[in-house]
Amino acid sequence: MRVPFAILVLAAACHAPAAPAGPTSARSGVVVLISATAEWTAVRARFPAARVEHAPPGEWFTTALPGGPATFLHGGWGKVAAASSTQYAIDHFHPALLVNLGTAGGFAGQAAAGDVILASKTVIYDIVERMGDPAEAIAEYATPLATAAWPDRLRGRVRVAPLASADGDLDPAAVADLATRFHAVAGDWESGAIAWVSARNGTPVVILRGVSDVVTPAGSPTYGSTQTWQAVALATMTRLLDLFIEAQPDLLRDARRYLPPRS
Repeated sequence: MRVPFAILVLAAACHAPAAPAGPTSARSGVVVLISATAEWTAVRARFPAARVEHAPPGEWFTTALPGGPATFLHGGWGKVAAASSTQYAIDHFHPALLVNLGTAGGFAGQAAAGDVILASKTVIYDIVERMGDPAEAIAEYATPLATAAWPDRLRGRVRVAPLASADGDLDPAAVADLATRFHAVAGDWESGAIAWVSARNGTPVVILRGVSDVVTPAGSPTYGSTQTWQAVALATMTRLLDLFIEAQPDLLRDARRYLPPRS
């Protein structure tokens, strides 16, 4: 039997996925991206009664907070997972605000364990360009972030500073150079990708990274010790979650003010 073309078109439209939310589309709520597995473990421990769902990037759940519901998504570690899960979060949850909570390694002399960095800029420093100017290639992915709207009442609990990202733990021999070249105070694996994708989508974003350890020329207390890393990640994420929950009502009220400025 031949099915009329109009019916086929209607059926396809009914089953088509929703179009991604653009910069002018209706958006609501906050999505909190969590990267490393140890960081996600801390989040799950904080919300043990949450109903966990599964998505291509990883687990997710929505929970009630004082400022309204928040969706937490385990996006995975590294730039590839961070970029893809950021795009997934924007396309499927249409958040008014994207927040990334995670850990970072502090640069000796620039940050102390326990510091919370509110990223003012992200730089992906492991891009290697050998055909032209390597500084231009790194600048292509550098992303300035808006921080002026951070609540005044919580200003003393954060440090506003750039973060450096790469797919690799910090090289103790390179930390001083990273601080000098990029004015960064800490490094992580994902914030550069999350910031860049958010900016490309016109999505307001806040990146908060807690300094879990400080990398000196001699290394870090976590290097060579997974147990040490897991312990400091749990403590760091616990403090970050407390801060985020306290800040959430202000963050949502001023969400549009966290749009990454055009570079």
